Amino acid sequence: MKKLLFVFLLLLLGVAAVRGEDGAYIGVNIGTAMSSVPAPTQITTLLRSQNIRHVRLYDADPAMLSALANTGIRVIVSVPNEQLLAIGNSNATAANWVARNVAAHFPAVNITAIAVGSEVLSAQPNAAPLLMPAMRYLQNALVAAALDRYVKISTPHSSSIILDSFPPSQAFFNRSLDNVLVPMLKFLQSTGSPLMLNVYPYYDYMRSNGVIPLDYALFRPLPPNKEAVDANTLLHYTNVFDAVVDAAYFAMAYLNVTNVPVMVTETGWPHKGDPSSEPDATSDNADTYNSNLIRHVMNSTGTPKHPGVAVPTYIYELYDEDTRPGSASEKYWGLFDMNGIPAYTLHLTGSGVLLANDTTNQTYCVAREGADPKMLQAALDWACGPGKVDCSALTQGQPCYEPDTVEAHATYAFNAYYHGMGMGSGTCYFSGVAVITTTDPSHGSCVYSGKNGSALLNGTSLAPSSNSTEGGSGAHRAVGDVSALARVVSAVLLLSVLLL
Repeated sequence: MKKLLFVFLLLLLGVAAVRGEDGAYIGVNIGTAMSSVPAPTQITTLLRSQNIRHVRLYDADPAMLSALANTGIRVIVSVPNEQLLAIGNSNATAANWVARNVAAHFPAVNITAIAVGSEVLSAQPNAAPLLMPAMRYLQNALVAAALDRYVKISTPHSSSIILDSFPPSQAFFNRSLDNVLVPMLKFLQSTGSPLMLNVYPYYDYMRSNGVIPLDYALFRPLPPNKEAVDANTLLHYTNVFDAVVDAAYFAMAYLNVTNVPVMVTETGWPHKGDPSSEPDATSDNADTYNSNLIRHVMNSTGTPKHPGVAVPTYIYELYDEDTRPGSASEKYWGLFDMNGIPAYTLHLTGSGVLLANDTTNQTYCVAREGADPKMLQAALDWACGPGKVDCSALTQGQPCYEPDTVEAHATYAFNAYYHGMGMGSGTCYFSGVAVITTTDPSHGSCVYSGKNGSALLNGTSLAPSSNSTEGGSGAHRAVGDVSALARVVSAVLLLSVLLL
């Protein structure tokens, strides 16, 4: 009976790990054009410490996929442009690609999509005739492997394929691309896949020669008389991002396609550039754009055409890429440098559970919504016991006793431990039932610390199943990495014991 229970729980966790989630989320792109690329385990440690649950890879590197195994992080893998010729000309080559780069890793790696090429129609138009055959062959391979329910196929487009993009209601795709775009949109429609779009308000602003105000590009609040109004629909646009996304929706509608969602696969703002030619590539503007973007997306604001409809969005990018060619700013789009140090600090108060390097230093460790109560209770017992958290405020009659729920009490204990341990990487994990947030959980007279603790809890080790160990004084990144599979197995064992 115990063995059957264990197997059942393991299967349950496995199913949960590959389940998709609808709605708003922020992901990041992970490029590797660096003189010193971090090890895959370092990358996944950074992702977990920042609660980044969605990533896009520009290839299907097996070492990176192995590091992502059993983390639950949702992954878009990519077919590089240089592989389109082979895949677009051979069903067998496509099947081999899926077998090697998707089926071999799924479901341990939560692969959710294949991005076929990158901006092929604008960057490599000569390869355009190969795009649809490649997508169809890859789809055939997914169907044959019974993976088409879990993995979607699309291709990221530059927003430059949309012509006459303002007002959005007049937008249409470049008609010279109809022979590719029309069957592609029908393919996306039939497979339930999104239109992948790269949206760069920075470039729109730079190329507008002053026509687009900087505030409009950065999501800054605008007075009503400064908002852009679509004269055909009377919809008001307060930022470039929404206008471009709606332009894509209107362009699809022009081709009688109205039920394909838009996914923004790249967007961001450079934090450094040539001061003479790129004066607005600054840390302040990068902070403003990405912080406002995250709030905008995570609040499920939607767009004026589709209010409340989530626009899944991937920030370009996780790391600065110091070997990228082109203008100076091309090297400085990252949220972190190659050592994992924040390139600048984000102001994310109120944005929820994502990217905890907030300059206000107001971050909290809370119980994950929907976490198993028995797992929470076990973690709470550890924090108030071996974790040496002072939980006296949770006793009856004390400020944090109410609400008397395991979730509320666990949040108090997790947060106290997290700050007592200096908010170190891995100190807000607790076998996966805790997450970092910028939303203050304080209530009434129960006030939670949002500041870094002045010292580590005396003699306390890291919480069980944390993903790292603390380094010496001044160390930014943790040096250890516990196997994610071991975390899943240990969680299953703990849960099975609790249920007996």
